[in-house]
Amino acid sequence: MTVATGFGGLVLAGGLSRRMGGGDKSMRSLGGIPMIARVIDRFAPQVGALAISANTSPETFAAYGVPVLPDIVAGHAGPLAGVVTGMAWLAAARAGSTHLATVATDAPFLPSDLVARLAEASAPERIVLARSASGRHPVFGLWPVALREDLRHWLATSDTMKVLAWVQRHDFVWCDFEPERPGAPDPFFNANTPEELAEAEALLHGAGR
Repeated sequence: MTVATGFGGLVLAGGLSRRMGGGDKSMRSLGGIPMIARVIDRFAPQVGALAISANTSPETFAAYGVPVLPDIVAGHAGPLAGVVTGMAWLAAARAGSTHLATVATDAPFLPSDLVARLAEASAPERIVLARSASGRHPVFGLWPVALREDLRHWLATSDTMKVLAWVQRHDFVWCDFEPERPGAPDPFFNANTPEELAEAEALLHGAGR
């Protein structure tokens, strides 16, 4: 696996988990370990630096030994708040890093070549987002750090926090992904509800992971 040393990675774990019934869905057990551990196991080898975006106590994620970043904008502004926070962290912590890759904490089957594939379509100020047969997945993306001040201004002044509303103001492309092999889960299957978590458990056993 190629590690994108000029890229940082951010696991978005800052949601309110309402559909999961509250609590921190990233810590829900899947195959005997927290779901976020499965995400980190697949994602961390793909990037040169890793952090977690979360507004809960950093001690929750202490076992993973990476920075935990609370949103730098107020009001639970959604995934873009995590993205701009990650951009600011990467710019300060890793001089010379050009892009931030993001994934959701509820996608335990994310592609092991996600960052490499996104990078193939990247450009200095182009946003690259993931897409699969199940639809568009804009929180799985590669974000130019150079756009951080534009995004910060957008979050401070816009009346919508929808990811694509900001993305569509810039150069962006979709990158298409398929299951890793016949019969494998959609790479962006997400476990947002107790029912989906149970489905992920069944998929996990079926995939022999």
